[in-house]
Amino acid sequence: MIKEAIITDLQRIVGKENTLTSPEALKAYSYDGTTSWIEEPDVVVFPTSAKEISEIMKLANAEKIPVTPRGGGTNVSGGSVPIQKGIVLCTTKMNKVVRIDKENLSATVEPGVVLQDLTMMLMKEGLFFPPDPQSFLGATLGGIIAENAGGPACVKYGVTKQYILGIEVVLPTGEIVNLGGRTLKNVVGYDLLHIFISSEGTLGVITKAELKLRPLPQARKTTMVVYDDVSKAGEGVFRVLENGVIPNKIELLDNWVINRIEEMMPMGLPKDADAVLLFECDGIPEAVEKETEKIVEITKQFGAVDVRIAKDQAEADKYWLARRAGFAAVFGKAKTVMAEDVTVPRGKIPDLIKICKDLAKKHNVEIVVLGHAGDGNLHPAVLTDITNKEHYDRAVKAMDGIIEGAVELGGVLSGEHGIGLEKQKFFSKITDPVVVNMMKNIKKLFDPNNIMNPGKIWD
Repeated sequence: MIKEAIITDLQRIVGKENTLTSPEALKAYSYDGTTSWIEEPDVVVFPTSAKEISEIMKLANAEKIPVTPRGGGTNVSGGSVPIQKGIVLCTTKMNKVVRIDKENLSATVEPGVVLQDLTMMLMKEGLFFPPDPQSFLGATLGGIIAENAGGPACVKYGVTKQYILGIEVVLPTGEIVNLGGRTLKNVVGYDLLHIFISSEGTLGVITKAELKLRPLPQARKTTMVVYDDVSKAGEGVFRVLENGVIPNKIELLDNWVINRIEEMMPMGLPKDADAVLLFECDGIPEAVEKETEKIVEITKQFGAVDVRIAKDQAEADKYWLARRAGFAAVFGKAKTVMAEDVTVPRGKIPDLIKICKDLAKKHNVEIVVLGHAGDGNLHPAVLTDITNKEHYDRAVKAMDGIIEGAVELGGVLSGEHGIGLEKQKFFSKITDPVVVNMMKNIKKLFDPNNIMNPGKIWD
């Protein structure tokens, strides 16, 4: 429990209205987008400047109080759960878009800017920020950078780290530093900027970021491809790509997800399909037409039973709404959902899907599959109930098998969600001990008292 004098100091720094200690507030900031982890902090603070964060960090470092940075809390790895209590430092009130530089295709933002709000502002300027995590309605830029978020558009545009030119960050000891810059090229010394991207809030608090933008594509076209075998859908992904077509998005929904979406909000998805792939091409209108034609040709050649090109943007929006509703459909059907984001080489997608099917039978649990098939980043989800020990133990074994299988296929534990609390046992098990030790030494250099989001990534 934090001493009352510390609460008083925090109130002095950020104001009483920005310092919360009520039972309701502590409960509200005790969890994130997972269904497995809950721990109440001692206090929640809402700073409004880097200077205030610096003062908070100096106080916490001197008193050795754990600090958990938090944005919208939409992450699904337990990263913003204050597992060792202490201070939750919430950046949602630092939500200004400082500058949009159309000439240099960049923007300067504070960490609490919600991605959807930024997207709407950029559209008016004919620009966009490519990373598009499906939590964009609530996800904030600070968390997106700390988690190196991805999303459907990664297949063509890449992940967050490719769009961060520079950051301002407050270190655990309170220093305010600037890393990177505003230029596209920067090879001045060690690339410390990218150490903070994917750091999951364990090295510092991002207080400002310079983003790289792109012009909005002139045209888009969506195609839904229907399969009677989900493994054939997995093959369809790399067949399209190996033929030189790079869509903006390639997303997969299996039969279970399709039917749950249709139950929630009927929109004409093929309920008898074992899986569908959603493709979106964007760019110059002529190129979009040619790429779409090629997708139709290739997918029909390799096992598709039906191909539907959206006749207009309204129909395309309906398909993509279905994809976004996928996780809601999954999480609404079980008390506990173990949802992972393993990533394998694209050619191994059919093998990963087969592993999921085999494990579901072996452990007698429901495993559903959806995700970013275009970059090999699938989200297998095991439906269970943490209060039913026997079923939950079987679910854990199934998920362990999925992760182990993905790694054996040449994949990785996480493509976009991070390690957080969810995958610690696997991180230490499959990561080279020398590499783990390097990371721990970097952590110790930046955070000598281990106050910055402690207990995450590794024990």
